[in-house]
Amino acid sequence: MRHPPGRPRAVTLAAPAAIAIALVTACAGSLELTPSDAATVLSGHHLDHPNPALPGPHGVLTLYYGSGTDKNRLEYRDSVAIVTETVDASTLVSLGASAESRNSYWGFSPDSFPINARVWYPDDPGPHPLVLVVHGNHNMRDFSDPGYDWLGELLASRGHILASVDMNFINGGIRQENDGRGWLLLKHLQAWRRFNEDPDGPFHGRVDMGNIALIGHSRGGEAVALAAAFNRLTRYPDDASLEFDFGFDIKSVISIAPVDGQYLPADQRAPLSDINYLVFHGSHDGDVTSFHGLRLFNRVRFTPGRDSDMFKSAVYVYRANHGQWNTVWGAHDNGPRSARILELRGLLAPEDQREFGRVFVSAFLDITLKGDDRYRPLFRDHRVAGGWLPKTMYITRFMDSSFRPLADFEEDIDVTTGSAPGVTLHGADFSTWREGRLELRSSNRPTTSSSQLNQALWLGWNNSYRGSDDPAPPSAFTIALPAGLAQEWAIGAETTLEMHVGGLDDEPGPRRHPDADEAEEEQGDEGDRDRAAAEADRDRRGDRGGDEEKPPLQLTIAAIDADGDTARVSLTDYGPLRRPLTIRVLRRSDLEGDRFGNPWELVLQHFSIPLGDFVAGNPAFNPAALRAVALVFDGTDAGTVVVDDVGLAQLHQGFRAARVPRR
Repeated sequence: MRHPPGRPRAVTLAAPAAIAIALVTACAGSLELTPSDAATVLSGHHLDHPNPALPGPHGVLTLYYGSGTDKNRLEYRDSVAIVTETVDASTLVSLGASAESRNSYWGFSPDSFPINARVWYPDDPGPHPLVLVVHGNHNMRDFSDPGYDWLGELLASRGHILASVDMNFINGGIRQENDGRGWLLLKHLQAWRRFNEDPDGPFHGRVDMGNIALIGHSRGGEAVALAAAFNRLTRYPDDASLEFDFGFDIKSVISIAPVDGQYLPADQRAPLSDINYLVFHGSHDGDVTSFHGLRLFNRVRFTPGRDSDMFKSAVYVYRANHGQWNTVWGAHDNGPRSARILELRGLLAPEDQREFGRVFVSAFLDITLKGDDRYRPLFRDHRVAGGWLPKTMYITRFMDSSFRPLADFEEDIDVTTGSAPGVTLHGADFSTWREGRLELRSSNRPTTSSSQLNQALWLGWNNSYRGSDDPAPPSAFTIALPAGLAQEWAIGAETTLEMHVGGLDDEPGPRRHPDADEAEEEQGDEGDRDRAAAEADRDRRGDRGGDEEKPPLQLTIAAIDADGDTARVSLTDYGPLRRPLTIRVLRRSDLEGDRFGNPWELVLQHFSIPLGDFVAGNPAFNPAALRAVALVFDGTDAGTVVVDDVGLAQLHQGFRAARVPRR
């Protein structure tokens, strides 16, 4: 039986493997995965540039810097090429009850933390951009810093210096230490400033201190955001007696499967502004079990009117886990017992998972640290790089500093007003029309909020009438612009209409027929309530109807100018609009259902539509006189979508040439 994109199924294993697994875990059940649409979505390739995951032209050199006195690792004792001074982190890191045993094992305490790292760098005098990568929490005796060699080798060959920072000494059972991790990264940057200035050192003049990026994994993924925030402060938010004096040119931050809110400076979430940001997360992460990085993505702000090409990007990678981003950690996100607890059978191959990382990290750094904009279209529409990406499913979000919101649903509780002055919102014939908070699948910790900290719009429709074969007009949601806004914003054919949209499985019942009498309506309402209750109960159980097929969601985007001329395009010409992707992280499906609110994570897909495409459909349409944009639900009889961040941006140079052709 054919299974369409967005529908779950039980995947049958080969007989010997199935028998072996059944003998070990009789209660694990069948493997539940959404059938991949990669053969269609990634079928083309539209970037005429070298694959950024391939090695570059430079030879790669390596060395270690550190204390030279490490008790447990020869590389930081006998092999350091540069001896560094220790730093006092006692204000930021508390070891609690484990202090005595930890200090005994390491031979030092937080008042004398070492500055250790392993470095990959080009065999070329440079100067080269500097990239620091830091691991997250793990068994402190199972050293994590060697696990990013796959990034070190690649980036050094492509003209970056990469240092994998050692913070194993604050791994283990301590909590709320991510401020310490972020601060330590900045202390490493201070060391690099000295390395670059030392005429007798191996890095003299080799480091481009004006182009710096930070990469962090797990708790490190939050730490890099904290480092970027601390970098602009003069004092530590929780104890102003600790002065900061950093001010580095940090251009870019990358978070890999990050936590968020493990540390709250001044009891607030750390802001991020005017910085390039990339975050990615695996659907089958068995440690950070929800895409907490979406909250970091949403907090990145760009100063309006600032002349820059900064952008932010978020990528959800289907079947990726937490640990395979680090070669030391591997598939066992919960340690040695993972084989008994986590569902590991459907995971991406480790090399495929890291190959995705190579493509996106390398391309992102080439754009933001080297100004190589050839790779920018990858982040606006990942389908342009079908030949580079491992064949799984991706949901991508994107926003650049030119974006101006028409409706981001954050400003008030009035569902009829947009975000820009004078913008109004109109809905026609919807069963569901509401604004509300996006939720995460799980909170990762019982005391952590499950909110995405982001508001969005829910629209549910049914284009049929109860008890009638008469066709109903399609539901439509219109965003109306005030007179003069198009001129004020200099809207034209090179402007793009941007939005984030995600599909749900919910299908409202048919509408009331306008000619129906009250008795028929009351009977119809009762049937709809019964059907809605049954569907809600099925969704709570994670049962989406077995092999029942639902077609992909389809809708039209219409643009209307001041003269009433209307042009239309199909939204799915600009990206996949999937129903939720099925997730089962735990081997036991009953425990999965008890722990998680949904068998999926709600991640919205980015769509970018050049207004010039509307002109191609109707030459009479004038983008410079744009007065309204409408989402017209004429492609699918019934369904529900979530919409966010509808606005306008500038079409970046090079994007048009690398576009996926419209159908």
